[in-house]
Amino acid sequence: MASTAPPREDLITEDEEQRPPLTRPLLHRSATNNISQVAMVGSKACPIESLDYEIIENDLFDQNWRTRAKADQVRYVVLKWTFCFAIGIITGVVGFLINLAVENVAGFKHAAVSSLMDSSSYGTAFWVFAGANLALLLFASAITASVSPAAGGSGIPEVKAYLNGVDAPNIFSLRTFAVKVIGNIAAVSSSLHVGKAGPMVHTGACIAAIFGQGGSRRYGLTWRWLRYFKNDRDRRDLVTIGAGAGVSAAFRAPVGGVLFALESLSSWWRSALIWRSFFTTAVVAVVLRLFVELCGTGRCGMFGKGGLIMYDVSTLFEDLMTYHLKDIPIVVLIGVIGAVLGAFYNFLMMQVLRVYSVVNERGRAHKLLLAAAVSVLTSCCVFGMPWFAPCRPCPVAGPNGACGSLNKFRRFHCPPDHYNDLASLMLNINDDAIRNLYATGTNDVYHPGSMLAFFLASYALGVLSYGVVAPSGLFVPIILTGATYGRLVAMLLGRHSGLDHGLVAILGSASFLGGTLRMTVSVCVIIVELTNNLLLLPLVMLVLLISKTVADSFNASIYDLIMRLKGLPYLDGHAEPYMRQLSVGDVVVGPLRSFNGVEKVGHIMHVLRTTGHHAFPVIDEPPFATAPVLYGLVLRAHLLVLLRKREFLPAQERYPKEYSIAARFEAQDFDKRGSGKQDTVDGVELSPEEMEMYVDLHPFTNASPYTVVETMSLAKALVLFREVGLRHLLVVPKACDRSPVVGILTRHDFMPEHILGLHPVLLGGKWKRLRWHKAAVAKYFRDLIVRLANCG
Repeated sequence: MASTAPPREDLITEDEEQRPPLTRPLLHRSATNNISQVAMVGSKACPIESLDYEIIENDLFDQNWRTRAKADQVRYVVLKWTFCFAIGIITGVVGFLINLAVENVAGFKHAAVSSLMDSSSYGTAFWVFAGANLALLLFASAITASVSPAAGGSGIPEVKAYLNGVDAPNIFSLRTFAVKVIGNIAAVSSSLHVGKAGPMVHTGACIAAIFGQGGSRRYGLTWRWLRYFKNDRDRRDLVTIGAGAGVSAAFRAPVGGVLFALESLSSWWRSALIWRSFFTTAVVAVVLRLFVELCGTGRCGMFGKGGLIMYDVSTLFEDLMTYHLKDIPIVVLIGVIGAVLGAFYNFLMMQVLRVYSVVNERGRAHKLLLAAAVSVLTSCCVFGMPWFAPCRPCPVAGPNGACGSLNKFRRFHCPPDHYNDLASLMLNINDDAIRNLYATGTNDVYHPGSMLAFFLASYALGVLSYGVVAPSGLFVPIILTGATYGRLVAMLLGRHSGLDHGLVAILGSASFLGGTLRMTVSVCVIIVELTNNLLLLPLVMLVLLISKTVADSFNASIYDLIMRLKGLPYLDGHAEPYMRQLSVGDVVVGPLRSFNGVEKVGHIMHVLRTTGHHAFPVIDEPPFATAPVLYGLVLRAHLLVLLRKREFLPAQERYPKEYSIAARFEAQDFDKRGSGKQDTVDGVELSPEEMEMYVDLHPFTNASPYTVVETMSLAKALVLFREVGLRHLLVVPKACDRSPVVGILTRHDFMPEHILGLHPVLLGGKWKRLRWHKAAVAKYFRDLIVRLANCG
């Protein structure tokens, strides 16, 4: 029994039934399966299962490990490192190809628009710009909605949930990988306010997961050594490594990639994993460096010498990167404002995603119409706003050359030897816009009004763009919006600050990242690697610590909010205070289905057909034991293998001593299938005579499952469940005169929806984390006004 949960409809509280549809969790509004937990994967509701990292101990597997030769162990270790090397090579190549394609597709579009603008064909320029954007985004949305809905969005919430033990279907399939790469190229090239970093994390995880499938019968990849990785533990490690490699490929930040996987993605970490992950990201960095040197010779079209969003601010104007103790209050202010803006960004994003989900649920046509509407709005905003910006004379000389230098200045509608600063930011891909904002010695290049307009547009378009059904990331748009906010703060402070505007833009990006993503160490290292300047380290650390601390008082990180909105059953590393008021016996519900040590085939078939549970307790009763006793836990997948093999007994007795398990079964017969793939009982057909026979479950039962007594606190059980990486946790009675098993705890039993559905009295308790709510804020303001009035 893998789930002791009641049907999903029973978990919707009365308060949620009375709430309007847009304010209910997507999981509840999209629940279509009463057996398995349901969540939104991409834009579709899918049944969700859990991964099982527990090591099974039974007669068959113990014998398999005892007979494994030394050569097999060496081959297993060598294969791990070989896979890490291959993941690094492929992820680096894919990351370069994505950047190369975006630079050339978007560069060709912007070059065509600039040429038309220079010839005063303003109307034609707009239609070319808007038409190209619309075609690119509709293409990305169409292939995502039609081929692989799981490829939509950034993919980071799904990767994070998978590494927490949530097995969502098709998130790492070859089809998802292809759509993710092609769709992200088209979406980013369409001037949509999205980035490549999040999809690159998902892409790296897809590459690693494909290596961890253990071969493929369809494609003839059935070598024995490939089957070493057909288990959830090794696949989890490979996906963690692949996700870190994706960050390294997106930002050319190998150390930041390792730390990102450690801090933000992985729920389980080991020292050996750090070493292999670091090796993989180093391989990615070497591959990218080779391609950058190749493209430095001009063989990559419009890719340019920089490429791969490396914002090097260390080679010029070193004296402008200095700061003093008097600048600390300004840095603190930047951190606080960035936290407030980031928390509000997360709030707006959730409201927009709820509206988009209602539209997307109506079908493919509505998804494309939504994408078209966002594309047209973005094109009108990007092309229309620069018309209100003033034309500024080109600087005679600057750090990046004169007015005609690539990606630095855009003439737009201005006369010769003039440039439009707002068009220079809007009519560029996000990478080049960030590079412009980070440039030092450019305090007088941008007008404050243009900077304010670009900040408002970037902030709003970032919120509106993410929910479109297309591969899209949040990391780069957040960096861009933060950099704009930093520049704007530096302009408003004027002479009160001696900090260079480019430096303040970097601090603005850090503060906005801390306010939205709530990451500190990994973001700090990524920014330092991006800018190639260690002088920034103390200020970036201070800004991140302040922004994360302040923003945590308002809401959770954007990725956690998206996971919660999608209904992905993520287990936090801490227990909520209300869990200490409950024991595990308070949340276990029935009915409990179990098997005897020697069970009738017909009964096994009936239970498998009438339940969706994925594990069942095995209880020995007389004559196999003097009293009912728990023998262990048997998995549904293993029962299906036994039924297909038809190793049945004519009478209710154990296998004879001369019966050889190893001669009739191999350990690979019980290998775990790929992610999201489940065996079903529908393919098992038995004769009436076979249904009356028996099967001995003892050799195939996990004889040492994790158990807890029914009086253990729910908080303590959660820590055990998450830290060990369990899928099933048996609950045994306190007294010995009862049934040997009370129930089974699964991931669902620790979810707030389930617990608060069983015990609604806890809803009114003060168990939630410290958050600033609207009612609380209003109360504080009222109290403040009353105190001021009394003082007066």
